Order: sequence, then structure tokens, then C-alpha cells
Amino acid sequence: MRLTQRIVVIGGGVLGTMHAVAARRRGYEVVHLEREGEARGASVRNFGLVWVSGRRPGAELSLALRARELWAELGAAVPGLHFRPAGSLTLARDDAELRVLKEAAARPDAVQRDFELLDPAAVRDANPAVRGELAGGLLCRADAIVEPRLVLPALRGHLAGPGYEWLPGREATEIAPNAVRDHTGAWHQCDLVVFCPGAAFTGMVGRYLPCMARDGVRRVRLQMMQTAPMAERLTTAVADGDSLRYYPAYDLPGRSLLPPQSPVAARTRAQLLMVQRAGGGLTIGDTHEYDEPFAFDVDSDAYDHLQARAEALLGAPIPRIQRRWAGVYSEVGTGPALYHRSEPEPGVVLVTGPGGRGMTCAPAIAEETFR
Repeated sequence: MRLTQRIVVIGGGVLGTMHAVAARRRGYEVVHLEREGEARGASVRNFGLVWVSGRRPGAELSLALRARELWAELGAAVPGLHFRPAGSLTLARDDAELRVLKEAAARPDAVQRDFELLDPAAVRDANPAVRGELAGGLLCRADAIVEPRLVLPALRGHLAGPGYEWLPGREATEIAPNAVRDHTGAWHQCDLVVFCPGAAFTGMVGRYLPCMARDGVRRVRLQMMQTAPMAERLTTAVADGDSLRYYPAYDLPGRSLLPPQSPVAARTRAQLLMVQRAGGGLTIGDTHEYDEPFAFDVDSDAYDHLQARAEALLGAPIPRIQRRWAGVYSEVGTGPALYHRSEPEPGVVLVTGPGGRGMTCAPAIAEETFR
């Protein structure tokens, strides 16, 4: 990348914020614009998982492993991220799911993922809150957790000072050579623009949709929920056997032998992920919807299914559901790209479409932008 001194980052989500972090580490001045008062998209509507376990072998796994290193570095420097190297357990309820976990544990890259196949007793030793009927589990010690609602303000607090200007409530409306104008009419001079629009496909990003179309960038809608605090600690993140159907690390011979999902899970493309927040509540999800226009309401059947799965794995009722929400993220849909990066015009770098790996990989994606 050509030498720069001053960068305007458009977008206050995790990709935009990690680009601001990476730019400041390299000594660049940063002006950081966000159209909302605070990020409201997928960057805060997620599990806060740094998820190495399910990544595709090769470039995707390498990106996630590098990001995991960077998250650990940031966690040490910024306590407000609440970085926790808690690991994860992917749980099998039957022999078909256990077969896939055994195949995953035998992968050539299992050591990189820090996989260990556990029998039911060992699962309960690793996570005593898991008391349901199980056939076994796969422990991934490389996985970690951060607090998605706290990450972005914590990172901005870390950046605060000379060389970093955070401007919330400023929507970028025009990009000209070496400058960005916001909706107030103010111009922000720069040598480089890094544009991280997330799942917003309207407004100024519309001019770049042809670039994004080359990677088949599309939007995905999900549903999630959070409980009241649970007194007992969930020592790892937890995934159920339906996650084996979605993550590329489990694209193994045994996957074709998995029985059909329940009708609700199949219709909503559901998998159970469960993470305990620093305050004790459980974040539970999620579903996948690809056909736009997306509904404005949420599907109670999906929530009932996910709650039942969580309670079956824990062997006990979960605390009362306090919050339910839907979120939308963007992902590349075709080709080998892990996310979309392009230079649609001189001095502008567009970065978007990381999909469900955005929270995991954002630090490494930003690092790649500045190589």
C-alpha cells in the first residue's frame, strides 16, 4: 500500500474500528466516521466469539489463527474487551454426530485448532454446567470470547488522544480525491479512505455494488436472544450438533450421514451456539435467512427450538429470556474470497462481507489491508 499520513475510516463497526486500530499502530492519523451515535449492526448483535474451531482448512484457518493472536494482544492491552481464552465445546447427542467429531479430531490441522475429543464424563469435567444426555464432545482450546457490546467503545477509548478523532452521528455522503464529506457538509481531508459499510447496501455504498458483486456479496439475517444472569458459570462456549452442518471444518465424510434436522431447525437453518456473558446472561442463537426482502418481525418457533436445545444440553431450564433481536450481516457468496476487499477508485479501499467470521477475523483482515 502506498505511503499515507492521514486516513478516514468510514464505519464504526468491528471492521472499521479494527482498521482504525491497525492504522494508529502504524503511525497514521485517523478520522473515524460512523453514521449512528454508536454501532448498531452485526458488530454488536453477535456472540462475541473468536471462533477458530469451525474454520475451513487453509487460508481461512490461517486468518482466524492470526486474528486469535491479535485478539489476545488487544485483550492484554485493553481490559475492557473482556477477552477470555475460554475455548469451546461442540457437543454430540448421538453416534452420527460423534462420528463427525471423531473425524474432525483426526484432521491434519487438529493440533493447530487445539482439538481434543472428550467422552461424556470429560465433557462435564471441562464444563460442569453441561448435564444433558450426550455421546461426547469436541473441545477447542483455541476459541475465545469477547464482549461484543463493549469491544468497540473499549477500543476507541484505547485509541483516544492525539492522532485519533471519533465522529459519531456523521454519515459520509461524498468521497472526492483525498477527502470525505459528511452530512453536515464538513470535509475531512486524507490520503486514504477505508470504507467498511457492513450490511448497508444503500446510500453511498450503492456506487460500489458492482465491485461487491464480483464476490457475490449478499446479506444474511439471523435471530438471537439473551437470558437473565445464570448463577452457574458456563466455562466454555457451547455448540450443538447442528453446527456441524454449517461450519466448513466439519465438511467431512460423516456429515453426509447426519439425520435430517427437525422441521423448525431446517426451515430456519438453525444451529445452537451459547455463550455466557461477563454479567452472567446467556447469549443464544442462531438462525440463517438469505432471501430478501427480510421480514421485519421475528420467528417465535425458532426461539422455542433454540431454547429447548439449550435446556437439553444443560439438563436444566435456562433463566428467563430478557432480550430477543434480529441482525443482518454481509458475506461473500461466491468464489474463494474470505471477504471483499477492493480499490474501487484511487485512494479508496472498500472492505466488507466477512460473514459470520467478522468478529473473529476483523483484526487480521485490517492487518492485511495495511500490508
